[in-house]
Amino acid sequence: MFTGFIDTARADGDPDRGRKAFLQCLSCHSARPDLHKTGPSLATVAGRKAATVEGFGRYSDALKASGLVWSDEKLDAWMLDPRGLVPGTSMNIPGIKSTSDRRDIIAFLKAVKAEQSAERSPAPSNESGGSMMMGDRPMPDLEALGPERQVASLTYCRGTYHVRTVAGQVQKIWEFNLRFKSDSSDKGPMAGKPVIIPKGMRGDRFFVIFAQPSEISPFIENRC
Repeated sequence: MFTGFIDTARADGDPDRGRKAFLQCLSCHSARPDLHKTGPSLATVAGRKAATVEGFGRYSDALKASGLVWSDEKLDAWMLDPRGLVPGTSMNIPGIKSTSDRRDIIAFLKAVKAEQSAERSPAPSNESGGSMMMGDRPMPDLEALGPERQVASLTYCRGTYHVRTVAGQVQKIWEFNLRFKSDSSDKGPMAGKPVIIPKGMRGDRFFVIFAQPSEISPFIENRC
C-alpha cells in the first residue's frame, strides 16, 4: 500500500492500482528520478512541461515543439493515443485503451511526484509491494561485477565472437546473438573494462557493455 499522504478518496484514480497498471510502462519508463530508459523517468512528469525532464536527451522534435504541459487531461490523451496528440512523436505504442488504467496511472504519477517534492526516501525496489516507487528493478552495478563477467579480450572470426573473461573462461557466441551496448552512468563499467551479461531465456544471448561507445570498435580484434 502507498505510504504517502495522497487522499485517494478524492482522486480520480487510485495510485495503488496505478502502481500495478504502471508495470505495462516499465519496459520504456522508470518511476525513479535517477533512472532513464528508452523513455525518460516519469517520477516528476505530472504537471511538468513536456520534454523537460532533466538528464534525458532523446525527446522527439515534435514533442519539444508541442508546448504541452502534462495536466491530467493531457496525460490521459497521451496515454490513449500519443501520435494522435503529438504527430511525429517517437513514442509509437498503440495506447492504453482502459480508461481506469489511465486514470490510475495518472494518480500513481502524481503520488510519486508528491513523494519527491516531500523529499521522501524511496524504498528498495521490488515488485511485491511497499511504497509508490516500487516496480523498477535497480540497475546492476556493472563496475562491481566479478572477473567471470569482466571481459579481457574479444575476437571475431567467421560469424563467431570469442569472449574471454578475466577469469579465463571463453564463450563462443554467434554474431547475431551478441549485442554491444554502452553505459556511461555511475552504474556502468570502468573505462576500458567491458562486462558480459547473459540475456534471454535460452542462455544463448549476451550483452557486452562498455563505458563509452568509442571503446567498442578498438576493443574487437578480427582474427581466427
